[in-house]
Amino acid sequence: MRPTFARLLAISTIISIAACALPASAKDPKSIEKKPAQAAAESFSTYANHPVANLFAEDVAHRRGLDADSVRTLLAQARKLPRVQQLMRPATSETAKNWAAYRARFIEPVRLKAGQAFWQRHRPWLDKAQAETGVPASLIVGVIGVETLYGRHMGDFRVLDALATLAFDFPPEHPRAAARSAFFRDELEQFLSLIQRTGQDATSVRGSYAGAMGMPQFMPSSWVKHAVDFDGDGRVDLQGSAADAIGSVANYFVAFGWKPGMPTHYPVGFDGTRLDMDALMAPDILPTFSPASFEAKGAVLTEEGRAHPGPLALIELHNGKTGQPASYVAGTENFYAVTRYNWSSYYALAVIELGLSVEARMRGVPLPLSMSDSTTRLRP
Repeated sequence: MRPTFARLLAISTIISIAACALPASAKDPKSIEKKPAQAAAESFSTYANHPVANLFAEDVAHRRGLDADSVRTLLAQARKLPRVQQLMRPATSETAKNWAAYRARFIEPVRLKAGQAFWQRHRPWLDKAQAETGVPASLIVGVIGVETLYGRHMGDFRVLDALATLAFDFPPEHPRAAARSAFFRDELEQFLSLIQRTGQDATSVRGSYAGAMGMPQFMPSSWVKHAVDFDGDGRVDLQGSAADAIGSVANYFVAFGWKPGMPTHYPVGFDGTRLDMDALMAPDILPTFSPASFEAKGAVLTEEGRAHPGPLALIELHNGKTGQPASYVAGTENFYAVTRYNWSSYYALAVIELGLSVEARMRGVPLPLSMSDSTTRLRP
């Protein structure tokens, strides 16, 4: 009976985990003769003869109605990248989260200047996206600025190599290795299908070490679901067309429930006499509390925050080992929508503040040191 893709994948994973579990002496080729299975697992500098990769190619071709030989030939060109594996390994030591330091990486002179130039150059497309979707131009500018510094740093890894490496050779010591490997197999499938449909040269597509592509750093599944031909030239080009990147970012937020005109967050304080921090933090960043129930648990909102028509969440941003207390904002459903781009409240607030800082620079309007100190209403 021919082994299934799932069975071969399980065998491959067991071999990888076993190899990592060996003592140092057993990994030394001078100290022990390699067993055939171990030698085979270490021999794949490319995925041309990788049994799991080949079976994966057949499975993808069968389910998606593609030519199996073409998919196999395409995947055979993928190379295993040790550098990608290294970048995906868990950090050896934890660094305390520091909102002030994280913010300073993005709200800085080079990015602000580049953001202003990007906005001025592509204002018609930003205005069009804002008018058609209700997603503010400042948010789109913030995303592209944080992701790739307006297209300057889109990644130089071959996406085919990065995705294949993470699909079939994800570092087994990672605490979520199985789930992450499955995620990247899905993304590799989307990429192979996308390449087959568009006729692109798979080996020429470059991106991040995780396989994200273009100015907005879309993963293949996001490209397939949310990328649009915003300039109407008959193709979607997130690498070379700022218009397509702008329209696609706006379309992404629409898909994740962006509500036009709603602020992303409000300032929040605390009343220590009735503060129930455990209850406020329990839902994490998911908006759950009405303004009244929010304040009943000890949060203190501004007048505008009290009038908010939807649920709120308490967003906590630590400031590292600086001795400074954590920063807090009351996040709305729109704040949560921004976190669907990258599941991090630090990322979301950095994107929001970069976009608004670029807009303020263009208007010649000074802003507070951190806009988490004031109500943030993204236009329109």
